[in-house]
Amino acid sequence: MIALITVGIVAWLLYTIQLKVYQRLWNRNFSVRIDFSCREIFESEQGELLEIVENRKHLPLAMLKVKFHTDRNLVFDDVDGSRVSDLFYRNDVFQIGGGERITRTLSFTGQKRGYYKIMGIDLVSTDLLMTADMAESRKEDSWLYVYPKPFYNEEFQQSLQQLNGEVLTRRHLIEDPLNIGGIREYQPFDTMRSVNWKATARTGSLKVNQRNYTALQTIRIFFNIDDLGVLKKDEAVELCLRICTALSAYFLSQGIRVSLYGNGVDVINGEPVGIEAGAGNGQMDQIYKALARVDTSRERVNFAEAFREKLLHESNGTITLFVSANAYDDLLTLIREYQDMGKEYVWFYPVWRKEKPDLPDWAQAHIRWVDGQET
Repeated sequence: MIALITVGIVAWLLYTIQLKVYQRLWNRNFSVRIDFSCREIFESEQGELLEIVENRKHLPLAMLKVKFHTDRNLVFDDVDGSRVSDLFYRNDVFQIGGGERITRTLSFTGQKRGYYKIMGIDLVSTDLLMTADMAESRKEDSWLYVYPKPFYNEEFQQSLQQLNGEVLTRRHLIEDPLNIGGIREYQPFDTMRSVNWKATARTGSLKVNQRNYTALQTIRIFFNIDDLGVLKKDEAVELCLRICTALSAYFLSQGIRVSLYGNGVDVINGEPVGIEAGAGNGQMDQIYKALARVDTSRERVNFAEAFREKLLHESNGTITLFVSANAYDDLLTLIREYQDMGKEYVWFYPVWRKEKPDLPDWAQAHIRWVDGQET
């Protein structure tokens, strides 16, 4: 009997000691990192998420649960231990010895454009006998860009080639202030610096110098993703962003400077998209990231209010491209005002199954229809 009691006491002491040791030391010299192997992918491309668990002490962990969540639009191949609702919840179990490091690779597909983050990790471990749980939450800062896939179909490609041939070769120009090509009537958009005072005095009405042109410097892209209807057209919004990606890549590849503005709100800073003119791969990277970060769940800013000044008063030496799947009154009014200034523009208008809306005749001549069903 005494021996049995002694064994029981020893067992209880050993259990208590190991429990105290694990409660005190289980999370020391121990790291868990979750990161993406590549920080940028395109829509529909595959990526990899790495789970790296490292136990730098001698004490083994009989069971460790690593829990985290991310956006459901990252679709993982292996869904064991996972749950999908409004988010994707992952729960992985490890057994890790002292001084051991384990790396797991989880493959996924970036189903939708976006900027995705993993902000934290929840850890749950046990003592050696798995009789008690210990938990801890840790911060994480892993992020991934899923870029909008550049839009492409044969009809759109033909539109680009037509734009390049009919517009750029004809209007690849900016005013040369040293080369006067003629005199014309004053228009409300003319500046006082362009007035020819001698011709004005001679004719009795305001006359301005008409400049000759040199090479065009910049393509400006303005996108509008307002949707004031009852039924939200998510496909139209995403197609607009994919068209912007394709346009930017096309003109930057020709060595033309590109700027991009739009009323989609940035998920990081809460501001509408505004990228000033630039060229090269660095400019394309900025555009990719800006379009990926457009948060369509937030209220858009009013396009006309946000970009009227930039559109009407910063247009010298540019060709302007609009990308919009709607034609609300305030947008039409602004574009008509821009057209009445004698400015060149093209409007890329996404439609489905060639169901084209009824637009004013003055706008029709500038529109390139983009059928999203043909992608």
